[in-house]
Amino acid sequence: MSVASTSSSPGRISPASHAFRANRGVSGALAIDSRKLLFSLSSFIAAAATLIIAFTASLPRPWWALLTVYVTAQPMAGAFRPKVFYRIGGILTGALVTIALVPNLQNSPILLVVCLAAWTGLCIYLAVLDRTPRAFLFQMAAFSSAVISFPYLDDPGNIFTTTISRVEEMTVAILCVTVTHMVLQPWNVRPAIHQRARTFLADASRWTAEALGTRHTALEYEHRRKLASDVTELGMIAVNLPFDQRFALATRDTVIALQQRLATILPLASAAANRLDQLRAHDAVDPEIGTLVQTVILGLSNADMPDPLDDGLLAQCRAVAATRVRNGDWNSLLAASLCDRMAEFMAALHEASFLVRRFDDPDASIAAREALPAASHFPLARDHGLAALAGAATATAVMIYCAVWILLAWPNGSATAAFAALITCSFAAQDDPAPVIGRYLTATLATFPLAALYLFVILPRVDGAEMLIVTLAPALIGMGYIQADPARSAHALPMFSCFIVAMGFLDRFTIDFSAFANTGLAQVGGIVTTLAVTRLFRSANARWTAHRIIRANWRDLEALADPRAVPAADAWTARAVDRLGQVAARMAVAAPGDALHAADGLADLRVGRNIVQIRGGVEHAGTNAMAAIDRLLDQLSAMFRARLKAGEAIKPDATLLTAIDDAIDQGIDPHSGIYPSTLLAMVGMRCNLFPRATPFQQARA
Repeated sequence: MSVASTSSSPGRISPASHAFRANRGVSGALAIDSRKLLFSLSSFIAAAATLIIAFTASLPRPWWALLTVYVTAQPMAGAFRPKVFYRIGGILTGALVTIALVPNLQNSPILLVVCLAAWTGLCIYLAVLDRTPRAFLFQMAAFSSAVISFPYLDDPGNIFTTTISRVEEMTVAILCVTVTHMVLQPWNVRPAIHQRARTFLADASRWTAEALGTRHTALEYEHRRKLASDVTELGMIAVNLPFDQRFALATRDTVIALQQRLATILPLASAAANRLDQLRAHDAVDPEIGTLVQTVILGLSNADMPDPLDDGLLAQCRAVAATRVRNGDWNSLLAASLCDRMAEFMAALHEASFLVRRFDDPDASIAAREALPAASHFPLARDHGLAALAGAATATAVMIYCAVWILLAWPNGSATAAFAALITCSFAAQDDPAPVIGRYLTATLATFPLAALYLFVILPRVDGAEMLIVTLAPALIGMGYIQADPARSAHALPMFSCFIVAMGFLDRFTIDFSAFANTGLAQVGGIVTTLAVTRLFRSANARWTAHRIIRANWRDLEALADPRAVPAADAWTARAVDRLGQVAARMAVAAPGDALHAADGLADLRVGRNIVQIRGGVEHAGTNAMAAIDRLLDQLSAMFRARLKAGEAIKPDATLLTAIDDAIDQGIDPHSGIYPSTLLAMVGMRCNLFPRATPFQQARA
């Protein structure tokens, strides 16, 4: 074939080129990820071991043990190990509650349902509030008591034996999957944290370089959501470290120290870009400042991992800040604030890079922990109101399920209530679980034909546990591969649930179409009931939840400005960054014109750090300076109280601007006893709250 015959005119794709791209797309779609396949194979080995043990020990419900394997399995090794202990603890707790309630209240079904619903709601409240792997203890305690109790309320006399059997089946499954994954190690937490930290530093450096290069406003909204979410996710992964490696304690301390420094990088970089914007607006970027900024930008321009910036540049920034702050005019104060924030940013970036580069070496991690200040914990922001709402909604849903079941006298209603309670508990932490439950229903319906094929066509020709395991391999390995894929993992649990429960593996094979149909109707009925109740009681949109988080931030800022309270900079910064990440996740699903996008959590974060810095640098302030700072803090508290009362980010009034200017005027006086860092914090507060105000004018002669 000639070359001319295969060429194509501009703007048109030749058939050969089209075929090549199509074939490459097909090969990409059929490509197998070795890590996902390894995870699926390890889960299947655990499932096979569980079935063999269940059949050998004559456990009454082997299918329940098999389902527990895939509920417990996690693609990341360090992520499932802590959950093993918490899940077993939750199972035992739920079993004890079942034994305590059901026999004693069997003659009062209404009271029994109310008690089970209240217990489930309390567990969900604690699970949503906790936000660590410990939440799995409460979550498992909630739905283990539900799935043990409801199907056997018609025969409460055997509840003790039934409970013991369920605990044995689930414990065997959890231990099998734990041992299997410990041996095969499908994923490791440490490389995931290392890669996430490297990505964060690269993104933060690139964003800061671009922001200092006149693109601050255009890029801040785009990047701050991702950076805040990365810091929060890094903490979520880090809580699993004590269960992962021999040097876990040193590694976890290193990660917490790293997380604290990453949390400070975000507001410091944003503050530096904000001051530079102010200087450019006043056309006050002199050659010294311009050269310094360009040098910093050049040092941040590496694409992969930022090199530690040299000490000379750091010292130069601090020297310029110390010189400019003494001049007293507004442009000099802005320049001093810019250089101070750039110096703090570079120091935090240097320490974070130091930790990241040594993260893979356990001995170096210990050295890094000794070289940098100790970090005890990274506190998360918790919302008791949201947790209480989730718990109350779950308890209400459980009571409605049971009321419908009892009023209709449906024989399979107990199974429906059990499925509904399990699904409700699984998705209780989400703002609006309805879309996820809808996808759960779709995946369940799509799996029924496969379950019917196995039950009525394939399994009747299978003899023995070994052949059963071989026969189940294609289906279970395929579903396990889906479970290992983050984009499709949400479909895996309903597929496993439908496939395993519908076939009802017992120690002796039986075919019963009516039982198959009733079980399927119970599953679908539980999902549909859950979906209906969720839409009635739990469809709180992301905007409503985000505004609750923002209001919690304002409440903390109001308390932070209170001179009677002791400020805790690290704890405040951690909670504020965590909330910023939570709001960012909800901004991603908000409509483009939603008012939620106007909420500037990063500005609130900068204001909070300014408050901490102001309050921490006034122990030697004179009487007049202290009075000016007290007025400033009072006005700040009043502003955040007004925002809480109005429920929106109302603009600060001129009274607060006057208080800030008076405090700055006092701070300029070298005899006021106010530290230069405190003065620069007041400058930063003015820039954050009044970015378009006229320049500060010194009142003193």
